[in-house]
Amino acid sequence: METIRVFITIATQKQWCIYQLDVKTTFLNGELKEEVYVMQPEGFVVQGKEDQVYRLHKALYGLRQAPRAWYSRVDDHFTKMGFVRSANKPTVYRKHQGVAGELLLCLYMDDIIYMGSSDEMLREFKQTMMKTFEMSDLGLIKYFLGLEVKQSKGSLFLSHKRYAEDLLSKAAMLHCKPISTPMNSNEKLQSQDSSGYTNPSKYRMLVGRLLYLTHSRPDIMHVVSIMSRFMQTPSMHHLGAVKRILRYINGTTNYGLLYTKNDEFNLTGYSDSDLGGSQDDRKSTTGWLFSLGSTAIAWCSKKQPITALSSTEAEYISITSAACEAIWLRGLLEDLNEAQGSPSIIRCDNKAAISIARNPVMHGRTKHIDTRYHFICELMKDGLIDITHCGTNEQVADVFTKALPNHKFEYFRNMLGIREL
Repeated sequence: METIRVFITIATQKQWCIYQLDVKTTFLNGELKEEVYVMQPEGFVVQGKEDQVYRLHKALYGLRQAPRAWYSRVDDHFTKMGFVRSANKPTVYRKHQGVAGELLLCLYMDDIIYMGSSDEMLREFKQTMMKTFEMSDLGLIKYFLGLEVKQSKGSLFLSHKRYAEDLLSKAAMLHCKPISTPMNSNEKLQSQDSSGYTNPSKYRMLVGRLLYLTHSRPDIMHVVSIMSRFMQTPSMHHLGAVKRILRYINGTTNYGLLYTKNDEFNLTGYSDSDLGGSQDDRKSTTGWLFSLGSTAIAWCSKKQPITALSSTEAEYISITSAACEAIWLRGLLEDLNEAQGSPSIIRCDNKAAISIARNPVMHGRTKHIDTRYHFICELMKDGLIDITHCGTNEQVADVFTKALPNHKFEYFRNMLGIREL
């Protein structure tokens, strides 16, 4: 989904409209290179050849090769049309024709979204695609992968309102009392408690749907990440925490990400970590986000794979994780002709962690840190990443590492670019 949000941000910045095509019977377009045989269909058996089989030349639904065959076919078609495939995301393509303009597209199974600077190129692309494949012209993008998209001049609003309402209906909580935060700031959850076990199937369904909702609602990313840790044996207390998230969603179904045109188009990140927040193994939680302009395009809230011995080490691990995402985003932007001319800034509120990143000399208290986390030092040396200090009250990634009180939560939610439609 980061790719879609990057796509949307570029469209907003350049004030382009995003259009959508839907391919019909997608997998039937794939051409098979392997030898695949099928039995003669019942009712269509050729007399005298009952013991013979058909060899397939094109893919069918149900074949393991079908998705790959479709991608190979459409990739070859895009290449012949003059598109260049992204090296960082194989389903993203760009076509540049000098003064004639440029065209960008993103493929997701049977959905194609595209945009560009030239009306003629847009029209030619649509006509060529509809001649080659049977498809529907959906016009301006409005609904994509469950996301509701509202375009206007200079802005674009991304939300999951319909999806959220459907989730509340399935959970029988459409008429529940709303609440201002998704989690109590004093809540400390652990895998084993005395509240008794709940239906694991229902719990997994609710958490799974909430995870998908985080694609447009980063404000619930941290708490949903925590709840996903208890999928194996959820308790009644865990279910109660999930229902609190749903109460929060019920009061904010109109909320989503608002992307607007900005004077600056630089990739900027925030990185943060708690210390030993997990009550079960005392591992810390990494939290980071990136934005292009004023609205978030990528974010993460994830338990760290090792136990940090200090807040400095936990923050250092988080910075390295954020830097890996930054490198991928920079590569994707370069493929889309939006190369970043300066190092991407990652803001951190731990001065000691910043010092370690800037000075790779081994110190007594840091020599035990796994070598892979020193990757950030190389990136800074190469001028790709720069780590700067920010105050705790301006550390937006704090919302991805712990449950916050109402006033602070709302402040950071606003800084993420979440608005009410």
